[in-house]
Amino acid sequence: MDLKSSLLSLLIWLPIIGGGLTLFFSEKNAVQAKWFALLVALVTLALGVPLYREFDLVTPGMQFVESHPWIPSFDIFYNLGADGISIALILLTVFTSVLVLIGAWNSIEKRVPQYFAAFLILEGLMVGVFCAMDAVLFYVFFEGMLIPMFIIIGVWGGPRRVYASIKFFLFTFLGSVFMLIGLVFLYIKSGSFQLSDWYALSLTANEQMWLFFAFLAAFAVKIPMFPVHTWLPDAHVEAPTAGSVVLAAIMLKIGGYGFIRFTLPIVPDAGQEYAWLIILLSLIAVVYIGLVALVQQDMKKLIAYSSIAHMGFVTLGTFIAFSLIKDSGNTDAAELGLQGAMVQMISHGFISGAMFSCVGVLYDRMHSRMIKDYGGVINTMPWFAGLFVFFAMSNAGLPGTSGFVGEFMVILAAFQQSPVTAFFAAMTLILGAAYTLWMVKRVIFGEVSNSHVAELKDINGREALMLLLFAAGVLALGIYPKPLTDLMDSSVTQLVAQLSSTKL
Repeated sequence: MDLKSSLLSLLIWLPIIGGGLTLFFSEKNAVQAKWFALLVALVTLALGVPLYREFDLVTPGMQFVESHPWIPSFDIFYNLGADGISIALILLTVFTSVLVLIGAWNSIEKRVPQYFAAFLILEGLMVGVFCAMDAVLFYVFFEGMLIPMFIIIGVWGGPRRVYASIKFFLFTFLGSVFMLIGLVFLYIKSGSFQLSDWYALSLTANEQMWLFFAFLAAFAVKIPMFPVHTWLPDAHVEAPTAGSVVLAAIMLKIGGYGFIRFTLPIVPDAGQEYAWLIILLSLIAVVYIGLVALVQQDMKKLIAYSSIAHMGFVTLGTFIAFSLIKDSGNTDAAELGLQGAMVQMISHGFISGAMFSCVGVLYDRMHSRMIKDYGGVINTMPWFAGLFVFFAMSNAGLPGTSGFVGEFMVILAAFQQSPVTAFFAAMTLILGAAYTLWMVKRVIFGEVSNSHVAELKDINGREALMLLLFAAGVLALGIYPKPLTDLMDSSVTQLVAQLSSTKL
């Protein structure tokens, strides 16, 4: 078996097996466990290079396909494949996982090998979600991710970690039960669990409606959309820093990916019929959640609400494509909306990961996330302050950073659907600037009024490496997004063709 045909399996199972081996390190050998885990993550990242280089940009279908019988009597296969959308998210996962391990180096003192093992196993499961082309395999990876994240929050989280971890598990698990019902129905209808068979399956309007809402229940919670977003602030506040980074940077994207992989091609008619509902909920997330972020006193909670608002752009761009096809048949604008949604997902991965990492840097020194406990940090941590302000500007959508590109593309597509929709979508640029700059003003600038702040030491080499790599991603995508849009272009074109064709 050559490397290309087994590359996706390597990206899935190398970190999972590496995580399992990390569990065998004793607490006395915690340092060795850290280095071993980092080595596994770096090798996994290195395998992402041939994944990108060998990808054929002009082929819209799945590449790196691998298929083996798993439960043949039910047509269940270990079936993997990746298109441009999958590869963009896989590369985000393996890149962020390395930075997460670097950032978590000194933040945990107990059960260190288990902590690093949990992140490696979680990395492999997330990669599996992005390339599973069998519905049962997708569901196994989709649910499997809950276990390591549940443990990360419940064992190494804050004072209310048990409450937050159970709430996280219940919300996401209950939502996906409805998806499971939808998957079983599609199997009964088609006799297959292969997504490619479902894409060609004819469905009545009533069948599509029920499937649409079954998928919505699962993926809306994962993103999370308003009003099923309430688990996220609790999970972020109680999770350790590395858990917050992975949750915001990667796990939230799985909801958006689910819409793209399931809702768009399987139930296109229902998507067009109910696009208005998702657009409305997305606009509420952009505006209302932005206002909620303005009054937060905890930095983590503020950034968590900011994530909900920014992920609203992902669902907005995705379902504006449906609305454009239904109202005017404008495929170019629909492609722009989908491209913007995907760019926003990758951009948010960099920015949210960096913002939570910055809060973690401060928390490691002060053991407080409350905005009132800071002020004048720039006087004692100038290098950190410069990076924090840069990420804050990106979060507010400053042109030249990745935060601007995806939102601008979605707003342009929204304007072609409705100027009113575009107006409310653009409100995020105002509200984002308001709550982000208000936090920066109170934390970074001003005179040092706290003796603990006066004793802070600036970032060390390890922290600088982590934040600079995040900054490089934000800047590269903001200045030159073409490699990312080219990577996804043929896949997005194929998606628009699928959502344009009726299955009635």
